[in-house]
Amino acid sequence: MSANELWGGRFAKGPAEIMERINASIDFDRRLYAQDIMGSMAHSSMLMACKIISEEDGRKIQEGLQTILREIEAGNFKTDPALEDIHMHVEARLRELIGDAAGRLHTARSRNDQVATDFRLWVRDTMDHLDGELADLQDALLDQAEAEADTVMPGFTHLQAAQPVTFGHHMLAYVEMFSRDRGRLKDARARLNESPLGSAALAGTSFPIDREMTAKALKFDRPTANSLDGVSDRDFALEFLGFASICSMHLSRLAEEIVIWSSAQFRFVECSDSFSTGSSIMPQKKNPDAAELIRGKAGRSAGAFTSLLMMMKGLPMTYGKDMQEDKEPVFDAADNLQLCLAAMSGMIRDITVNGEVMTAASGAGFTTATDLADWLVQKLDMPFRQAHHVTGALVKLAEDNKCGLEDLSLAQMQSVESGITDDIYKVLGVQNSVASRVSYGGTAPSNVREQVTRWRKRRAEEGGGK
Repeated sequence: MSANELWGGRFAKGPAEIMERINASIDFDRRLYAQDIMGSMAHSSMLMACKIISEEDGRKIQEGLQTILREIEAGNFKTDPALEDIHMHVEARLRELIGDAAGRLHTARSRNDQVATDFRLWVRDTMDHLDGELADLQDALLDQAEAEADTVMPGFTHLQAAQPVTFGHHMLAYVEMFSRDRGRLKDARARLNESPLGSAALAGTSFPIDREMTAKALKFDRPTANSLDGVSDRDFALEFLGFASICSMHLSRLAEEIVIWSSAQFRFVECSDSFSTGSSIMPQKKNPDAAELIRGKAGRSAGAFTSLLMMMKGLPMTYGKDMQEDKEPVFDAADNLQLCLAAMSGMIRDITVNGEVMTAASGAGFTTATDLADWLVQKLDMPFRQAHHVTGALVKLAEDNKCGLEDLSLAQMQSVESGITDDIYKVLGVQNSVASRVSYGGTAPSNVREQVTRWRKRRAEEGGGK
């Protein structure tokens, strides 16, 4: 059967070969097969219940659809570009299996609402899967946060040593980031969860259909309220790509830190052999290629979002063939994000933390200078701006003497500020510094453990985690 036969009698002859090629989408939309058959099952059940088709034809349709599903899953389903897309392929095969009864399946339905429904179902399924992948990554980060709650490392601003923090606290920062990503997924899923099925081509249908029934069967919250919007809306795909872009950016930031930390100049962490590669010419190399690929793939998600946004911006109501271009960017972004999440979870679980190197580096760059300034405020009742100035002068003195703040003698410190006592040395150690940061959300090891406990409880309530 050709696409021309499915379209009906409007066309006297078939399309040109180049038209078939530009028009065909079966190479990528075949992955919608499960959602397409699910939607058709729900639609045919509704048609039977509303007595729009006979029960006999309805049973034949459903049995035929189940047969097609088994064929596709077994890899025995043949495709033909002349049939354009997965929807026509399923209908054509159904006609081969059950004859004329197959033609009744498309009653009160257009490919416009059919495609919109299938695509929503696919994106919804993908959202649920990616939420699980994100939760798994959070668990991996929580494991590291708990194990390294006391490990001190330099905290950076401008990639310059700023203040000591704990590695556990650093891991928890990404737990928070990925929690926001999961929140975006949840919000987007709620807006997605309306059924376009029954909107038909654009104006609804004169058949006495039950859209509530099909929405319920497909686990949508409700049918879409406007048939024009139902077939033309792709906000759900844009929101998914927006989520994917932000999540990929978060993954890229973590990947970048792993690349930096694993370099010979830092040696804060070591990636496992499972997530590293070597060099074809330099035998000493151990490259963090998994992290670099995650960092690189972030651009594909952002590009996919821009592609779909630009495609949709110029479209009038309701459906244009341009919208066939909505799926490949979404599929590509979803595939890459799933891969990156799995790779990052593996890397985080396998990574070796070099705590001694981190702690040794955490005092470099006068990272306890803020602690010194805070001591001046708290102990000498000095205005913070004056304390900032005094501390700056002490940092300059330490630089001139090529030593750390903690290595300055009391006499040297008192030459800058006479009120300083030897109590100052209690705040200049990096361990003392991190332990003092007990404000809510601070880096203190006690805080890290409390936050890990809170997140463990939350993950348990979600049905996952330890």
